[in-house]
Amino acid sequence: MGMAAEPRFHVLAVDDSLIDRKLIEKLLKNSSYQVTTVDSGSKALEFLGLHENDPNTPFVSPNGHQEVEVNLIITDYCMPGMTGYDLLKKIKESSSLRNIPVVIMSSENVPSRINRCLEEGAEEFFLKPVQIADVKRLKPHMMKAKNKDHEQEIQENQEKQEVESEESEKSEPESQPPQQQQQQQQSNNNNKRKALEEGLSPDRTRPRYSGLTVF
Repeated sequence: MGMAAEPRFHVLAVDDSLIDRKLIEKLLKNSSYQVTTVDSGSKALEFLGLHENDPNTPFVSPNGHQEVEVNLIITDYCMPGMTGYDLLKKIKESSSLRNIPVVIMSSENVPSRINRCLEEGAEEFFLKPVQIADVKRLKPHMMKAKNKDHEQEIQENQEKQEVESEESEKSEPESQPPQQQQQQQQSNNNNKRKALEEGLSPDRTRPRYSGLTVF
């Protein structure tokens, strides 16, 4: 029986240039990453399961399941239609995808563009052509995001348990008074029965004539 294969990180590469897509795909696969490539920002959003016009509305596939998990997105900056910066903004606006690391690529070294992307939440800004040394810088970002998701899941479970515990504690006093009332009622009935029995005792109902002579 063979051992289960270690899960690989999944990278979504977005670039309108076929040559650049093939290059980044080769570099990523050589680094043992699972790779999906698309040629536009809108197709990237579709693959991620989001509607382009509403980033908070998840797309559900016909079989009822969410799309495949993506651990990192690397996208070209200059693309027709939706730019890499626009795609970055939509990812960070999505409540379900904002934790996915995003890396921007560009053949132009424009400081204002780089700073704008980094301020918007991009993890890295690579200058083309992307090198193997650049690809090696991706893994720490994916590890950090995965650990963050794990910590968030633990925190959510703890909060859920605390809420359930508080609800359980609140429900206990509600069930206690009827039980106490029943015990009190039973005690009152016993006292009444005891008093009634004492009231019917011959010693209490018949006068005593000891010490008197009756003619």
